[in-house]
Amino acid sequence: MLKCSGCGHMNLEGVMFCDSCGIPLHNAISENATIPTRQLKNDPDDLSAKGTWGIAKLGPGSSIIIHIRDAAEPLTITPSPRITFGRFDNTISVNPDVDLTPYGALEKGVSRMHAIIEFSDDTVMISDAGSANGTFLNGQRVTPNQPRILRDGDEVRFGKIIAHIYFK
Repeated sequence: MLKCSGCGHMNLEGVMFCDSCGIPLHNAISENATIPTRQLKNDPDDLSAKGTWGIAKLGPGSSIIIHIRDAAEPLTITPSPRITFGRFDNTISVNPDVDLTPYGALEKGVSRMHAIIEFSDDTVMISDAGSANGTFLNGQRVTPNQPRILRDGDEVRFGKIIAHIYFK
C-alpha cells in the first residue's frame, strides 16, 4: 500500500494517483507515461443545468462560441464536419481539435478524446466519445456514440468542465 503525502489515503501498489485526492503518488512521472483520466465521483446535486430551447441550426458563415466557466475568454469555433474535444497528451499520436487542458482538464476528469461536435444539414450534434466521466447536455448524460442535438444556449459538461454554447 502507498500512503498519499497529500491526504494520507492508503492506495494500492502500482496506482499513479491517489484515489482520494488525485495527486500523483510518485515524485516524478515519466515524460513518456500515459496519464490516466481520473475517475470522478458523480454527485447529481454538485453541478446542475437548466434545459434551454434555443435554435439548433447554424447558417452559412456562423460560428460557435464556447464560454467555459471561470475562463477569461471564450473559445470561438468555425464549424467543420467534425470537431473533437479532449485533453492533449504528447504520448499519443492523435489529439483533440479543441484542447481543454488549459481549463484544468486532467483534474476535472476530461478524457483524451472526450466528446465530438458534428455538423450535418446545418444542424449541430454532440456525442460522447466513450469518455471516462461522461459528457452532459443540460444536466443529462449523453450516451456514448449517440448524437444529440446541440442548441444555442445549451450547457455542456465535459467531466467537470462546464461550458455554455452559443451560436453566432
